[in-house]
Amino acid sequence: MTDESMTPGEGAAEAAIGAAGYPVEPHERAPLLRALSRIPSPGAEDVRHALCEIRRRGWAARITELAHRAGRAWISAADARAAAAAIMSPDATEEALLAALGAVTATRLRDAGPDAEAALRAVMEGMADAGGSLSIEQLDDLARSVATAWDLDPEHARRFRKTAIQAEERRRHELREAQRAARERRREEVRRLREWERGLVDIEDVPGLLGCTPKEAQRWVTAGLVPVARRIPAGRGGKGERRQFDPAVLAPLRAEVAGWRSAEREAGDARRGAGERGGGLAAPAIPGGRAANAAVARVAALDRYAGHFATARALDRRITLVTGPTNSGKSHTALDRLASAESGHALAPLRLLAHEFREALEARGVAASLSTGEERIRVPGSRHLAATVEMCPFGDPVDVAVVDEAQMLHDPDRGAAWTAAIMGVPAREVFVLGAPESVPMVRRIAKLCGDPVEEVSLQRKSPLVAARNPVALGDLGPGDALVAFSRRDVLQFREELIKRGRRVAVVYGALSPEVRLAEAARFRNGDADILVATDAIGMGLNLPIRRVVFSALRKFDGTASRDLKAQEVKQIGGRAGRYGQHEEGIVAVLAGAGSPGFVRGMLSALPESPADLRPQVQPDAAIVAAVAAEIGSDSLFGVLARIKRAVLRRDDPNYRLADMTQPLAIASAIDGIPGLSLLDRWTYATCPVDERDSGVARLSRWAMEHGAGRPVSPPEAGHLPPPHRAAGGPVLEKAEKVYKRLVAWRWLSLRFPDAYPDREAAQGESDRLDAWIEEVLRHQRRGRSVHAA
Repeated sequence: MTDESMTPGEGAAEAAIGAAGYPVEPHERAPLLRALSRIPSPGAEDVRHALCEIRRRGWAARITELAHRAGRAWISAADARAAAAAIMSPDATEEALLAALGAVTATRLRDAGPDAEAALRAVMEGMADAGGSLSIEQLDDLARSVATAWDLDPEHARRFRKTAIQAEERRRHELREAQRAARERRREEVRRLREWERGLVDIEDVPGLLGCTPKEAQRWVTAGLVPVARRIPAGRGGKGERRQFDPAVLAPLRAEVAGWRSAEREAGDARRGAGERGGGLAAPAIPGGRAANAAVARVAALDRYAGHFATARALDRRITLVTGPTNSGKSHTALDRLASAESGHALAPLRLLAHEFREALEARGVAASLSTGEERIRVPGSRHLAATVEMCPFGDPVDVAVVDEAQMLHDPDRGAAWTAAIMGVPAREVFVLGAPESVPMVRRIAKLCGDPVEEVSLQRKSPLVAARNPVALGDLGPGDALVAFSRRDVLQFREELIKRGRRVAVVYGALSPEVRLAEAARFRNGDADILVATDAIGMGLNLPIRRVVFSALRKFDGTASRDLKAQEVKQIGGRAGRYGQHEEGIVAVLAGAGSPGFVRGMLSALPESPADLRPQVQPDAAIVAAVAAEIGSDSLFGVLARIKRAVLRRDDPNYRLADMTQPLAIASAIDGIPGLSLLDRWTYATCPVDERDSGVARLSRWAMEHGAGRPVSPPEAGHLPPPHRAAGGPVLEKAEKVYKRLVAWRWLSLRFPDAYPDREAAQGESDRLDAWIEEVLRHQRRGRSVHAA
């Protein structure tokens, strides 16, 4: 570039570079000139600062390379970036880079936990969660760095490193043994399953085993007296199925044949006496009634699932199905009836809603206890309980029960819990509340239980209308809720709206119930103008929303990206226009995100009939124990594999097996851990963990500590920066993940208090994270948009 072609700003920048005297690489000159041209009268200090900024990315890459070359796999990319950011000299040497890294990692290791032991544990847990591991030599180096960061004296540091290495060598030995045992168990269970399948016989062999005629065998199989062990669908284009039977199961039934024949004769005599016509002998009278459940139930009996709930079946239950859209007042009448009863249960889909039910009962003058997966509040003398659906008690009868959000029967992850709750809640009067889409499934469940059902259909109390035109982001105002379908989008919209001067509250699934309530309160009290939320607002939060605006009309459902369904638009959009606060609710779409006509069509669509109306079912502890005893195995993997393979056929007319992928994955990971009983392992398999956050691997590490008789420490987030520095960034995401890990830890601590003893510390860390996350979200600094991790 010649002097004649330079702008005045570039000329001043070029002069400043020359005066500063720093060597500048050719590829650095253009960005350096651009940076300095924006500064009036740049000087040597400006050159130094700009050149450092340009070189930071290269420094970070070099720091990472040096750390990995030294075998320090525990050095993260964030460490390298922080170290590069701390360097203020453009001509930094490798020694300077490493010195900056040392200072950054020392701070991180001090902030990782309350003491050196906890800090070392936190760093290793973080590496394990990310799928990494250290050699013993690398572990020793890490322990040395932790000891240095915590300023341990030489003798203490030596013991600290030795203890860390011994503990890790012991853990790895236990892990190898557990994995070996798990592999052997899986091989043995697969061998047993194949051997069992080879030993099954076809229908033609049943007469010889029972000592009956082929027609009798066919009749008794159809009646359910002779259990089918396995059903094999016909091949492509074929019809029917091949039924197979277990000779070991049929052998004891030979003694029942005389009784079955006698029952058939008596039934036939009764029918002839009544003047009925019919060909052949009548089927036994018992298969259609409730007594047949006991007669035909074999082991798991998932094909007779309703009979599994003995207390509920012994009651004269009545089901009242109350359906209606959001804001139709479904829960009000049911809660009034529950409050007037001597005893009862209120079952909610979320811990947040269980708390709301408890508060609603207390507002009506009724004391109620609380039971959720991670929390218990027992009120002495109370005969009412508010609980999450998974915590439904199936033992002692009560007068009234309320089961909310029955459309969750169709949820692929949790639907089986609603099946169990509606079928098994031991109440004489059961109120089932849900969207209109839940009607066919609840009818099916009531029929399977033999319970009469009364249907009540409610209408929305205030009209819900679709906006004619899209809404621009800048036109969002007080009372609006902007709906996105990912945490990332929620936080990006939040930052964009804050830049425009709006006060914003947010709600998304990764937030704890306490933080969601606090954010909802900010919106409700006017401390925030706009709510930005995922579809998490579609269930539970009562908010004064005037208008719901969809930022997208498609969502990723865990499998694929698809258009929103009518029920989703109604459920989420129905949060607009709260009765008594707004005359109507408005549902709109963000400009550029889709057509208002789509929203209008979804709001007016009739309830969709689900493709599969069979309720989902899953085993519980009693079923697992029964199947284990039946097949003579202590392997959880083997029990669940048998249940998945043989207990409930895929085309069963009444039920379908819930997805057991995660329980099987957990069972496979922990089956070889000594010190845990079969039902201990089953409890672990039902623990709520996030597989995307290495949940199964973390659970197996906890289970190994438990099995070895060592206490499991609760997860910790370590040092948290000031909230104004964390909005939308990776530290916020880490805090949310640690909170979810604490939820799983607290869930296990209620079931294994001796193995997970430090509930007070876990609760304290949960409270600390709640307060910090809420403060991060409360902070409304205007500035550059921060992209969420």
